[in-house]
Amino acid sequence: MSTPAPGLNWIPLGQLLVDGRILTQEQLQRALEHKASTGKRLGEIVVELGFTTERAIAGALAEQYELEYVDLDAAQLDRSAVALLPEELARRYEALPLRVLEDGTPLLAVTDPTNLATADDLRFALGSNFRIAVAERGQIDLAIARAYRRSLQLITEEGDDDAPEEERINDIRNLASSTPTINLVNSLLTTALEEGASDIHFEPRREDMVVRIRVDGVMRELAVVPRHMQPAVTSRLKIMGKLDIADRRAPKDGRVTAFFGSGHIDMRIAVLATTHGEQVVLRILGSGGDHRPSIARLEMEPYAEASFLTAIEQPYGTVIVCGPTGSGTTTTLYGAVDHLNRSDRVVMTIEDPVEYRLDGINQIEVDVKGGLSFASGLRTILRSDPDVLLVGEVRDPETASIAIQAAMTGHLVLTSLHAHNAASAIARLRDMGVDTSLLASSLNAVVAQRLARRLCVHCRSEYTADAEELGVAKATMSHQVVLYAAAGCVKCQGTGYAGRVALREVMPVHGEVRALVESSAEEIFAAAVRQGMTTLRDDGMRLALAGVSSVEEIRRVTGIRLI
Repeated sequence: MSTPAPGLNWIPLGQLLVDGRILTQEQLQRALEHKASTGKRLGEIVVELGFTTERAIAGALAEQYELEYVDLDAAQLDRSAVALLPEELARRYEALPLRVLEDGTPLLAVTDPTNLATADDLRFALGSNFRIAVAERGQIDLAIARAYRRSLQLITEEGDDDAPEEERINDIRNLASSTPTINLVNSLLTTALEEGASDIHFEPRREDMVVRIRVDGVMRELAVVPRHMQPAVTSRLKIMGKLDIADRRAPKDGRVTAFFGSGHIDMRIAVLATTHGEQVVLRILGSGGDHRPSIARLEMEPYAEASFLTAIEQPYGTVIVCGPTGSGTTTTLYGAVDHLNRSDRVVMTIEDPVEYRLDGINQIEVDVKGGLSFASGLRTILRSDPDVLLVGEVRDPETASIAIQAAMTGHLVLTSLHAHNAASAIARLRDMGVDTSLLASSLNAVVAQRLARRLCVHCRSEYTADAEELGVAKATMSHQVVLYAAAGCVKCQGTGYAGRVALREVMPVHGEVRALVESSAEEIFAAAVRQGMTTLRDDGMRLALAGVSSVEEIRRVTGIRLI
């Protein structure tokens, strides 16, 4: 049994919720049975089962024990109070210091005042007694993440001790308080990275500069920078990318590597002059931590995964992954590379840029200014005795021709291509001048994919779909079908979505499909469906029916009308 907070008379949470008419006795009994089989906390279970909400539980606890209920979305944190408790303990005990009271006692927000079994540890860490307030579990998790926000530390080349100060900045955190500009840029980048941004846009306008981030494929506004600080912010970003801050007209590309949390990230910086000043876009290329792609993490539908594995396990041939920019094609390719990365194989990649760094493979980055293009690099790699070759993207006829010829000479080639679906990728290669006889004999499979946002499991709402929504005749519906829609809560920033999932269609090139490589994309697509291919529409509906995503989101990313 847990020890209650100092001064509280412990009452079981279940009894408290029943007494407060938040749960019925039957609901409590069902939750207790679930608790016995899963070992989860009672509070988590009753929320998961839909019997009540985190807010109702927190309110009942606060009322019962005559404690303050605190809305952490609106609360202002005292940084000096937060510093009293290490982040590790705050996360372990789900306790966040809010402020120091007039008598010098820290006030802590907790989720369950009856479950402070480690009150003595907290008291020791704080160096004093403390008082408690009650907050929602979802809110406190997010508040702790923001209160102990990680800082960004740049990695720069060594040997610049004699360079000007701005060229040898190697730690934004240490310099955050030295100037308002560095402090502002550090705060914006750190917040964007904490929010899971893949791109950060600094866009000048007539009166100010807006900072927007792309999270889960959708843009959202992060902050507005005053007009008078725009030149300084732009210059700071250019210095980070080792770009010429004096030239404000020519387009520029730079790159910066930084430590963030327990790993590192790479950011590509693109600067382009606009009517109201220079626009700067930072693309997050990779992150540290345990994010290595694998076949299991691709979460393919069983038939698609089996077809994909069959294609990449061939000793030679070409496997193409197609989709628009930002659709996760590189992640899918690297899932294949991870599967094939064995000591008896030589695996090489040529990319622009290298997005994942993996041990055991030789990775080459395109450098057009230095004379290393996809085509020239590919020719050199083919003389380096590779077994598996990943080509980041087929962009031109020369690269396409070399890649297909490499597949014909005993290499397994993995590459990406911009095409709407799997069938149109073959037509795209024909347009690039690749001989159809080579396509028929070298292609193993083509994968088309999109990324859709996952519904937030904490707030998604279910509803019963009708025949029109499912796109079927009403008379054919034998049972009700439940779908899910986005709602919005603290954990998903009010968007209703958290994370992304891939929709895929895997088209093996054999049989009727191989015989139709000279035909139209429509004919190839129809033949692939007859051979059992799961289309993007079918895979999207599978995810919608499973409650992973919504019909509206699937339609948004595919452009295919599902309903």
